[in-house]
Amino acid sequence: MAIKIYTKTGDLGKTSLIGGTKVAKNNIRIEAYGTTDELNSYIGLTADHLTDEHSKNILKEIQDRLFTIGSSLACDPDKEPLLKIPDLKEADIELLEKEIDKMNEELAPMKSFILPGGHVAISTTHVTRCVCRRAERLCVNMKEHEIFVEPLVIKYLNRLSDYLFVLARYTGHLLGVEDIPWKPRING
Repeated sequence: MAIKIYTKTGDLGKTSLIGGTKVAKNNIRIEAYGTTDELNSYIGLTADHLTDEHSKNILKEIQDRLFTIGSSLACDPDKEPLLKIPDLKEADIELLEKEIDKMNEELAPMKSFILPGGHVAISTTHVTRCVCRRAERLCVNMKEHEIFVEPLVIKYLNRLSDYLFVLARYTGHLLGVEDIPWKPRING
């Protein structure tokens, strides 16, 4: 017998954190891990648009880390020590930094701000970067409101958005699509 996907337990606008604590579905913690889930979906979409196997493999690693982050954010911090939640590691951030540096070696230096676009793979990567920044802002908001969030989560999301920006440019490079420079309107 198949397990039903709907439980009806959230019909009144409440959900449970890992550990059982009930909270409103618009709780900042729910917003943060929901946006991390959205980011994970966009990472998958980005990978589907790429042709570079190495980048696709890195994105799979990132998806695993985002599940780790989602688990951390979805957990009641008072009950977390008793649960077996995977941890993010400094090495996860170092991987992103190494990948950024490797891609930047092949890219021309930026001379202006660039506009997202030029190819669906580039645009999708920029949308993914924006969702990443939103997830980061929500985690910072948690911290500002003294709601526990693992500091490495914020650091990872910050570095991930940098990685996604460089990946968008690198994807353009591999596809032979030049950056689209932003040329601000001087006279209205």
